[in-house]
Amino acid sequence: MRHFSGYPKDAASPGAPLHGLWTNDFLNILEIAVVDAYPSHERLLAPSSEGGSRIWPVGSLLRAIAQSLESRFNPVAVQGELSGFSRASSGHCYFSLKDEQGQVRCAMFRRAAGLLDFSPRDGQLVELRGRLGVYEPRGELQLVVESMQQAGQGSLFEQFLQLKARLEAEGLFASARKRLLPVMPRAIGVVTSLGAAALHDVVTALQRRAPHIPVVIYPASVQGIQAAGELRAALLKAAERQATDQVDVLLLVRGGGAMEDLWAFNDELLARTIIASPMPVVCGVGHETDFTIADFCADVRAPTPTAAAELCAQPQTSWLAALEHAFSRLQNGVDRQMQAASQRLDRATARARQPSHLLIRQHGRLGVIAQSLGHAMQLALGQEMRRLEALSSDLPKVLAARLMHSRHRLERAQLRLDMLDPHLVLQRGYAWLADLEGHAITSVKTTHPGQPVRATLADGQVDLTVVARRLI
Repeated sequence: MRHFSGYPKDAASPGAPLHGLWTNDFLNILEIAVVDAYPSHERLLAPSSEGGSRIWPVGSLLRAIAQSLESRFNPVAVQGELSGFSRASSGHCYFSLKDEQGQVRCAMFRRAAGLLDFSPRDGQLVELRGRLGVYEPRGELQLVVESMQQAGQGSLFEQFLQLKARLEAEGLFASARKRLLPVMPRAIGVVTSLGAAALHDVVTALQRRAPHIPVVIYPASVQGIQAAGELRAALLKAAERQATDQVDVLLLVRGGGAMEDLWAFNDELLARTIIASPMPVVCGVGHETDFTIADFCADVRAPTPTAAAELCAQPQTSWLAALEHAFSRLQNGVDRQMQAASQRLDRATARARQPSHLLIRQHGRLGVIAQSLGHAMQLALGQEMRRLEALSSDLPKVLAARLMHSRHRLERAQLRLDMLDPHLVLQRGYAWLADLEGHAITSVKTTHPGQPVRATLADGQVDLTVVARRLI
């Protein structure tokens, strides 16, 4: 063992070590690092006697230590407990990672901190990946953190990232693929567990905002080994029954939990089923900080189940407010007409030679106008109300009729295509003749006795020889 000969600022006397005792092996590593990093004229060396010691500038020593750490230990993964966690206004995070035997200062810069999928807190057990270095202004060992995850979730998190990257590379998360939610859905489907609190939250929100919209529940487990399969089956059932149930949008919801609890929503087959759904899918899984593969595949991601319900159901009060606004505009228009007519009457009365006669006549006309305008207002309002009711009742029928018409056109086109299939002709006992070079034989005049020919039947080919030919 040997000492560094540099002195700390608070050393009481020469000879005090800069940072405790170091092994000869570690000092040799530092020596190599400095020799490689700095040219000879920047190195301060003591006399080359065997007992002499190297004299280091403080900055050079710290840089040498940093380079040694980077070459021997980086990258590193370490597990411990968060302590003193803080987030600066710049977005950078600073904290210590500790266990029963020690602690290390850590810095996590804004870009890495923005990728966190949970909210770190003091006392939380986490796994960090990053690079060791030295914070030279204070001569402190520091871990620059590149990623952080809750302890015990490493394997699952890696699987999540790999699947997310693969599906994203296929373009399944592209914004252009996302569909708009219907403004006035005929019915709303909910895929979740019957015993889940999320179902109660969703139904409560829908009843509060849009009690006139029917809710169809497709039950499935939301946690456990069988959950992913049941969720897929529920989505497929909703698609199969869309025409019957008249569901225009689906909610895929469950409450919050750990990554293991939400793992069913990271299933690849479930993700592809969501993408293939004929109806837009709103995913409201967990809390605002929880993200699953289903969130990225869905047409809309909601932070909570309640938020998912609110996205799909515009409040009934907003429609009533729009109707009241239209009525108010109509009423204001009538009032303006009445006021204008009254003003014209006043002007005419003032110009009349016989004010009393003209006044009586204009008053009568004003009464007729007022009566006509009132009747017109009621008539227009009634027409608009009937038109709105007709549109509301006819829209589903029109959409269903158009869908049925399109389906019939497709079936007729498929039938015509099948009738033109040459394979069906061969199945009825016909054969297609060609010479050995594959040229079709359409007339006996192009054949001669002894000529080899090939007949194609429904299930294979037969090589034949022309024995004789006869014209029909």
